[in-house]
Amino acid sequence: MKHYNYQDTFKKLYDKSVELYRSGNTDKSTWFDADELEFIAQNGWRVQDFFDYGEDQAQGGEPSYEIAQSIEQVRRDYFLHMQKGVSSETRVEASSLTPKPEKLEGIPWLPRIIEKAKGKVKGELCDEIMYCCGGDRNFLQTHDIHPGEFLRLVWANMDDTPAIIDFVKKRSPQC
Repeated sequence: MKHYNYQDTFKKLYDKSVELYRSGNTDKSTWFDADELEFIAQNGWRVQDFFDYGEDQAQGGEPSYEIAQSIEQVRRDYFLHMQKGVSSETRVEASSLTPKPEKLEGIPWLPRIIEKAKGKVKGELCDEIMYCCGGDRNFLQTHDIHPGEFLRLVWANMDDTPAIIDFVKKRSPQC
């Protein structure tokens, strides 16, 4: 795997995903050839990630390539440096997430997005869960936090939820 220019290949796959979805091809199993699938796996990503970005970009114009890349940069770094290139066998199922309206210290969606961010960083989200879905984007925009920044925050404070809460409260114009 080439590390120096991996972002160029990521962009090609992101753009390809958006175009395939826009063209009406929603069968993600047909989107990538063997080399592309290997590249995706070597970086700790999922085909589902590209499908989700393609779908959301085609339908609503978000997330941008830049946001998607920043999210997947964090995932890639964790995968290569913390997991030593070995994928987790654990899966976070949608039914296990805190319900959407639940609050943490009065902040709606916060417990859910923390769980999703931990799952994203570790590569443990099932295909039904997208980190940076519409609900996540609303939360992050409301509290003025970049999606990649939130992932880094969660990674740095994986076992320190109070630190995550404190950051959100300090950053947010809503708190």
